[in-house]
Amino acid sequence: MIIDLRSDTVTKPTPQMLEAMMMAKVGDDVYKEDPTVNDLEEKIASMFGKDMALYFPSGSMANQAAIKLHTQPGEQLIADKYAHVYNYEGGGVSFNSGVSCKLIDGNRGMITADQVTSSINPPDFYHSPLTSLVCIENTTNKGGGACYDFKEIEEIRKVCNDHNLGYHLDGARLWNAIVAKQETFKQYGKVFDTISVCLSKGLGAPMGSVLIGDKELMQNAIRVRKVLGGGMRQIGFMAAAGLYAVDYHIDRLHDDHVKAKDIGQVLDTLSFVTNVEPIDTNIIIFTIAGNEEEFIEQMAKKNIHFYGMGQGKLRFVTHLDYTDEMHEYFLNVLKSL
Repeated sequence: MIIDLRSDTVTKPTPQMLEAMMMAKVGDDVYKEDPTVNDLEEKIASMFGKDMALYFPSGSMANQAAIKLHTQPGEQLIADKYAHVYNYEGGGVSFNSGVSCKLIDGNRGMITADQVTSSINPPDFYHSPLTSLVCIENTTNKGGGACYDFKEIEEIRKVCNDHNLGYHLDGARLWNAIVAKQETFKQYGKVFDTISVCLSKGLGAPMGSVLIGDKELMQNAIRVRKVLGGGMRQIGFMAAAGLYAVDYHIDRLHDDHVKAKDIGQVLDTLSFVTNVEPIDTNIIIFTIAGNEEEFIEQMAKKNIHFYGMGQGKLRFVTHLDYTDEMHEYFLNVLKSL
């Protein structure tokens, strides 16, 4: 038994998902002639109450396209210091859009409306970059799967309105937040100008993200996707996996959250574990006394695999392919350490 808790991106398609993929009707999506892609885009746009959606090969590309749609070179976006768009997208903010980031020291990757307000550069002070966009992430990856309070999201929206700023949500794991907080898709659609959602993390599809937004912004999204190299042909086989995931794999995210909390409870009992961060969804971040690499290697010998995040932090991520049998075995291994 190999237990892979490095990420929720390691999942493989279920037999039912594979069947849906093989039965997909396809066409040339560059010409917008792939019926399955069109169905996926229409479905997700409707779920969020938005005008348009566009399928992307990756979440990073979807986020980078959104930033490009919202900004002009030389401008600046506001984000938390843990933000995925800053830390894990290869410097794409500057490379693709010529935009800089003003980073906020938030709480577990989450920022407040007051922090956003104080980070906006005066628009008439031409020595500083023009602030044009606020990017938040929900759930937060580096923040340990933390979920925003929706009231704070709404307060940030008010700040964006007052200062004529765009508002983008990196919702790679938004599905997890919605399940954990018992929120609705349309709540988010009403607040954000653009939202990216990932199909290949908690939902278990082999690839793909979808960018959702209002028509005024999204009408140029397909051009930006082309520039970024994201034009795809008979991609309906993969879009079918995304459709299946949206239909059948959202509610089951609750199981991943329960397992994550179980793991956290055991970690709290171990003498060598110095801290376990709060667990909101499917990500567990903790620190240990001693050598992290040795601990990772020791667990790998027991066929349990996970990552170090740097700065003394270690991470487990529960997911679709982490079964009840694996969970029982893993908890017993932890208790025996």
